[in-house]
Amino acid sequence: MISETKEKRIYTVTELTKYIRQIIENSFPDIWVEGEISNFVLHSSGHMYFSLKDAGSVVQCAMFKRSNEKLRFRPKDGMKVICFGKISVYEPRGSYQLIVEEIEPKGIGALQLQFQQLKDKLHKEGLFAEAHKAPIPHLPTRIGVVTSPTGAAIRDILNVALRRFSNVEIIIYPVRVQGESAKDEIAAAIRDFNKLNNIDVMIVGRGGGSLEDLWAFNEEVVARAIYDSEIPVISAVGHEIDYTIADFVADLRAPTPSAAAELVIPKKEDLVNSINTNTERLKNALANMLGTMAQKLAKLRESYALKQPLKMVEQYKQMIDDLRKDMAIRVSHLVKLRGENFNLLTQKIEVLSPLSILSRGYSISSRLPAREIIKDASDVDVGDRVETRLGKGAFISKIEEINKYGK
Repeated sequence: MISETKEKRIYTVTELTKYIRQIIENSFPDIWVEGEISNFVLHSSGHMYFSLKDAGSVVQCAMFKRSNEKLRFRPKDGMKVICFGKISVYEPRGSYQLIVEEIEPKGIGALQLQFQQLKDKLHKEGLFAEAHKAPIPHLPTRIGVVTSPTGAAIRDILNVALRRFSNVEIIIYPVRVQGESAKDEIAAAIRDFNKLNNIDVMIVGRGGGSLEDLWAFNEEVVARAIYDSEIPVISAVGHEIDYTIADFVADLRAPTPSAAAELVIPKKEDLVNSINTNTERLKNALANMLGTMAQKLAKLRESYALKQPLKMVEQYKQMIDDLRKDMAIRVSHLVKLRGENFNLLTQKIEVLSPLSILSRGYSISSRLPAREIIKDASDVDVGDRVETRLGKGAFISKIEEINKYGK
């Protein structure tokens, strides 16, 4: 039984919750918590809500938009992470939660995870498809370069161009290749080159560096600018072992900026040698053709047709006369053969003709007025009018008597 001498201290629910919140927040100002993400929700407000769990417990987490905008990857259910933040109490429900300020993937770096997630996304959309890649021109007259004007990449490209083919014109679009604004500058440069449409091919790149240094070329805005480019794009980012998203989207990937220049700029000496070789081959081919034609012309000059053209005409006239004579014989023979066949068929028709039968003393009688052929005595009655046709002429008679005999 509570002593009546003690003064009672009664808290409202809100007061108790606030008191607990102060105790918890003062006890855990900053804290790292490891666990597995579940029930992840990205709210339309931009805030993220999820649970962080291990084998024994679950804690609710909230990461507000101002914090998660800095994330380089997209959290998802089942991902093991380490979260940094503050413990607080959500007063409307009286439950404690972790207000997350940073998230790091456990076992893999955030940048590497972001790289893999974006790579998978763009691959599914078809941005890496070979069918979309344009051919690189063999001998461009003007090359656009999107890179830093002070970096090693542009010096390497210019040195290669000067050494291999100094006639090629290089247009440099200076951009930042590192830092927060680099991705937007690179994407804008690619789009501007397409608007101007004054180059044959474009090299986009920079020298080597860490994953963080090269990150501008792993940004989605750069990848989509390369994919949308009507001008062929060569990606030349980093050293040979480094791959970026830009490498997968570009029409051609070069391991270094200098390698990109060597791929797109042929050696002038090689071209000159090739032209000289092809020129000699063309001269030889023309000489051989002219020799062959000269031989054919000589044979024609010695031919009978050119020496005696009138005799050739007379021979052809004689051949025409022979053909006419042969044709007349063949036509006469064919007409005679067709006439004999016609006479034979006429004789057969006359034999089978009813008129031929009548000429031998037979007659055909038909009942008037329908002119129905009479085949049986029962086909007529006394008084019917009958027409009888003979071999020559016909007469009409009237039935006076019918004798039905035979079948």
